[in-house]
Amino acid sequence: MLDILKSIIFGIVQGITEWLPISSTGHLLLVNEFLKMDVSTEFMNMFKVVIQLASALAVVVLYFHKLNPFSPRKNERQKKNTINLWCKVIVGCIPAGIIGILFDDVIDKYLSTYIVIGITLLVYGILFIVVENRNASMTPKVTKLKELTYQTAFLIGCFQVLALIPGTSRSGATIIGALLIGVSRSVAAEFTFFLAIPTMFGASGVKLLKLGFNYTPMEVVILLVGCLVSFFVSVFAIKFLMGYIKKHDFKVFGYYRIVLAVLIFIYFLIWG
Repeated sequence: MLDILKSIIFGIVQGITEWLPISSTGHLLLVNEFLKMDVSTEFMNMFKVVIQLASALAVVVLYFHKLNPFSPRKNERQKKNTINLWCKVIVGCIPAGIIGILFDDVIDKYLSTYIVIGITLLVYGILFIVVENRNASMTPKVTKLKELTYQTAFLIGCFQVLALIPGTSRSGATIIGALLIGVSRSVAAEFTFFLAIPTMFGASGVKLLKLGFNYTPMEVVILLVGCLVSFFVSVFAIKFLMGYIKKHDFKVFGYYRIVLAVLIFIYFLIWG
């Protein structure tokens, strides 16, 4: 029963941090440091990836009409634009897909440490502040999703590769990259959400193929609970972020990352 409660906490943390640019993987690793579940290492590695898939399903639900090229409410031009959007999403997923498959084991073995998480939280926190200050007096070149070119989609996808390093934040890396190349905050955030769908389905599929699905009934319950919580919390987190960026920039997330990085270093230096 205690592990189910812990899985609820993991789901809440995942649902919030997946979409806010503060690193879901980094937060999950930190939560696991304090709330270790009584499960196998293999299951825990799979759990942390599959609950990310539940977060991605929230995007599918919230943006179903926008992402559905067969919607009866769309005319032919709108359907064509939707298909083009999906093609751009696929192009954007190529870099992280290739690197992720090739180096997944290396990343899990060598980069999932508090030092790496702390450094990436700090570096990208500073970058958010610098980029937002730089862009304060600039006008975005891309203000609508349909204005995204395939080249821009691919470049944003290259920034997504950086998120393979724990503590980076997938949404944080892609949003920073998009802002740097002239994409507006709202378009950057939405395209980041859409990139999550194939990226997380792919990552979950790779983990399941590697680890299999030979788990105890209790582990299955823990996984289902974590996924459900992650899904519903993600719905609220996405709505919050899209509302927030209409009036604010991302600097507050940069400050949060810097403070968290400092706390991580202090904790592990003293008690680690």
